Amino acid sequence: MPTIYIETSIVSYLRQRPGTQVVAAARQVLRHKWWDDERPNYELVTSQYVIDEAADGDPDLSARRLELLDGIPLLTADPGIERIASEIMARAILPPKALFDALHIAMTAYHRVDYLLTSNCRHIANARILQRIHRVLNDLGVPIPIICTPEEMVENDPKS
Repeated sequence: MPTIYIETSIVSYLRQRPGTQVVAAARQVLRHKWWDDERPNYELVTSQYVIDEAADGDPDLSARRLELLDGIPLLTADPGIERIASEIMARAILPPKALFDALHIAMTAYHRVDYLLTSNCRHIANARILQRIHRVLNDLGVPIPIICTPEEMVENDPKS
């Protein structure tokens, strides 16, 4: 069974208050569809980085985010993960405030997870930076995970 790393933005979308903008509301629907219909097809993993981020902010929403993460195995920390993230940051691929995003990518690559599932299209699932991320991972001899959003992982309707 393929493994998927659940990044913080996934549980954030699932537990935020319903969006009033059409695009945001549609994204919420797709995240729920993936979580409800597709999630059983994968072995889910996450990390302490996700737990730390999910615990931050509004106490009610953070409790609801942590509830979704409950029972998902945590990948272990290792100095190799910080080395990968440091190289991503040293090459200025991500801004300094996006260190956690580099750590999510590094964690996924280091542990050879098949997919990194994210809703973060600014710093993670961003076509403009993925080529540079792949170059870093390739230079370091680390496997390149598939970085994608739930929209890309929802089964197509066989009737269409």
